[in-house]
Amino acid sequence: MNIPNDLNGKRVVVTGACGVVGSWIAAAFAEAGASLCLTDTSEADLDRLAMNLTGDRFCYAADLRDEAAIDGLAAEIAVRWGTADILVNNAGVYPSGFLLDIGVEEWDRIFDVNVRAPFLLTRVLAKQMIAAKVPGSVINISSGASRKMRKTVVPYCVSKTALDRLTKGFALELAEFGIRVNAIEPGFIAGSRVSLLTEEHVAATTGSIPLGRPSSAADVGNAVLFLASEAAAYMTGSTLTVDGGNSIGSSAVYQAKKTPL
Repeated sequence: MNIPNDLNGKRVVVTGACGVVGSWIAAAFAEAGASLCLTDTSEADLDRLAMNLTGDRFCYAADLRDEAAIDGLAAEIAVRWGTADILVNNAGVYPSGFLLDIGVEEWDRIFDVNVRAPFLLTRVLAKQMIAAKVPGSVINISSGASRKMRKTVVPYCVSKTALDRLTKGFALELAEFGIRVNAIEPGFIAGSRVSLLTEEHVAATTGSIPLGRPSSAADVGNAVLFLASEAAAYMTGSTLTVDGGNSIGSSAVYQAKKTPL
């Protein structure tokens, strides 16, 4: 992994830290020497994650659908650090179901986690950064689904489109304070604790990716560390796609059936 030399000692908040992508991001920042605030819904899962990481870190279990829980997290950060330098809005849900079958409560849950929580957390931590005159960085974990609809996960696609627009909106309004806001679209990941995929689906999807493999911890970690570092100091409102070329098209060869003349 390419470790920038300017992230040592930076104070980093990672939401959804216990998921596959979240744990990759947390490990990358730990290796870079950053201080970590790890948050997820399960205290036990957070403790297990923290045991596998080095350096300064603390855990805060919170349901980010609850505004009071977000305020509590922000208050804990203020007590321990004064302010964070970097926020990674990684927490997200990816339920499946046809639009005709999705209930209002499930729709609201998807948007509460994928859009409302990043809005609330960015807002409250950006205010801390501004008060402390810290030129911070916010990184939202988006998806190629923000630009291309996928059958049975339309609410997720719509929520990620909204997150992309929120990224640009915050980037526009926080630029005057020196706070950069960007997003990353990781590539295909072969399943997670909340999104179990069949071997057939994994093989078919991987086979269609131009670079021929799913995302790895290094792919995601390098992208996040880059956007958080001074190497990306002139980037804000951008979305960095790190998907092996999956978003540009499929590498599967189209074979038409020949018919006799």
